[in-house]
Amino acid sequence: MSLAACCVICCRRVGTSAPPPERNTYWRDVRNIIKFTGSLLLGGSLFLTYEILALKKSLTLDTQVVEREKMKSYIYMPTGSFDKRENRGITYQARKELHKAVRKILATSAKIFRSPFADTFSTADVEDHECSVWLLLRRSRAGDKAVRAQAVQELSQAHHWHDYQYRVVAQAGDPRTLVGLARSKESDLRFFLPPPPLPSLKEDSCIEEELRQLLSSLPQTDLDECIQYFTSMALSESSQSLAAQKIATHCDQIEARGGLQLLQRLYKLHKDCPSVQRSILRIIGNMALNEHLHSTIVCSGWVSILAEAMKSPQIMEASHAARTLANLDRETVREKYPDGVYVLHPQYRTSQPIKADVLFVHGLMGAAFKTWRQQDNERAALEKISEDEARYTTCWPKTWLARDCPALRIISVEYDTSLSDWRARCPMERKSIAYRSDELLGKLRAAGVGDRPVIWVSHSMGGLLVKKMLLEASKKPEMNAVINNTRGIVFYSVPHHGSRLAEYSVNVRYLLFPSLEVKELKKDSPALKALHEDFLELAKDKNLQVLNFVETLPTCIGSMLKLHVVPVESADLGIGELIPVDVNHLDICKPKKKDAFLYQRTLRFIRETLAKDLEN
Repeated sequence: MSLAACCVICCRRVGTSAPPPERNTYWRDVRNIIKFTGSLLLGGSLFLTYEILALKKSLTLDTQVVEREKMKSYIYMPTGSFDKRENRGITYQARKELHKAVRKILATSAKIFRSPFADTFSTADVEDHECSVWLLLRRSRAGDKAVRAQAVQELSQAHHWHDYQYRVVAQAGDPRTLVGLARSKESDLRFFLPPPPLPSLKEDSCIEEELRQLLSSLPQTDLDECIQYFTSMALSESSQSLAAQKIATHCDQIEARGGLQLLQRLYKLHKDCPSVQRSILRIIGNMALNEHLHSTIVCSGWVSILAEAMKSPQIMEASHAARTLANLDRETVREKYPDGVYVLHPQYRTSQPIKADVLFVHGLMGAAFKTWRQQDNERAALEKISEDEARYTTCWPKTWLARDCPALRIISVEYDTSLSDWRARCPMERKSIAYRSDELLGKLRAAGVGDRPVIWVSHSMGGLLVKKMLLEASKKPEMNAVINNTRGIVFYSVPHHGSRLAEYSVNVRYLLFPSLEVKELKKDSPALKALHEDFLELAKDKNLQVLNFVETLPTCIGSMLKLHVVPVESADLGIGELIPVDVNHLDICKPKKKDAFLYQRTLRFIRETLAKDLEN
């Protein structure tokens, strides 16, 4: 009888007290009484607290080893029946089998953890697959970071273990190991315990009310005006989704007031609303920028949620989870990924050396993911979504480029934009190109951009941001690495000389009161002219490689306007190749398929520009 099968009668549920053993002749021979604890309800299975009531034979243990390795105290077993009528008559046999099995485990583990040759199993009287769990857990806590990383990798590749062995790691693994497993592509989800039970809501309260109380308790001084606006709206409205607008500020106060548990409750409540769940993951990712909160985030049960989200076929959900886990993983990740900076590749831990970065910056009304999707109509997309990603993708940099150039780190950034102040998400003054470029530059430097060769890929106004960022980087000594390591730039319909978009605001209702972003794109704007001239000088001085694409077809703006947003003359930077393409402004950065000219020419430019860097 196996250990997992024989211990039912000698076990008791967590929170209950076991009656004292009968004092008969057998139990007077007690030589050792050892108690082991650690319990957690797991759906259809259960970790149980158990007691070794007696050992008939003498057993010598290295007590320091046992004390240090309390992870040995867990036995996982499927939930069984605790009906005394079913179990009558086997108590003695179960105890006997349990005692024998535990003696074997303790003696073996003592040898393993005490022996300088613990990487071999030759001295252990136990099956290799039983011994490997404890050995790998031991190595996952080694003083050498490389040893720890290798142990986590081997754990993640375990696909032949019994169910209880995964659960042993789930309960015995330390936070560092569990985060590493969550960031390992092949890890079994049984490595992660479900989140602990959430605290009950206050009497006569609801999630919305507790959310309002949390927001109202946070200081409102020294905040961005838009954040203050969002907070005031959340306090006055009842929509639960408003919680997702909260930027990660006052993280300590949020954690201290039970915000991690409240957000977890909201996440579960909105399981049918991916946009709310993504926003909640965004908040947790922002909180994970603070290393002193890592232990609390892990202990609150978020790692199991993030590990599951990482395996989601939805790119946005997986990328939000990947960003959060990367911020939690201080073992293998040096960089930190601030709000709006997403790694598309590699999202998991990898042994592939990363030799260069490619950054994607969207334009007006764009986003970190949807801007770079494959060109297709909605019906075709729904039909093809389940097909091979080589033929259809919702984000070609993550799918196609990552496969063609695995040695690249691929990053996509996101920032809020609007065509009109009627549709602005915040009524405060919109942020200028200069403000946004400075903000994004700081975020990207925190993410390690500039530490290796860089290529920028930009669409529309995103190209103006890239130009402004590089000019600012060239003026700041602490940012010099960004410009010095920039190898080239791809511009998809970037209005270097402005656009006629703002001129239509007088006659088109949709564009009444154009936003600051649109105003800055005015054709022949003095600010754009100065930006163009300064950047052209910098690009020539740094010998930057440039590739320009431009649309030749008009774009539908709303239901009333059809406009050639960026004409050929505006997209001409004056250096680099200029390639007209028969698509509109929205589709210029969305290739129809992997072998389409738009993608293949971009891929060739990246490979040629980084050829020397990728060879080294």
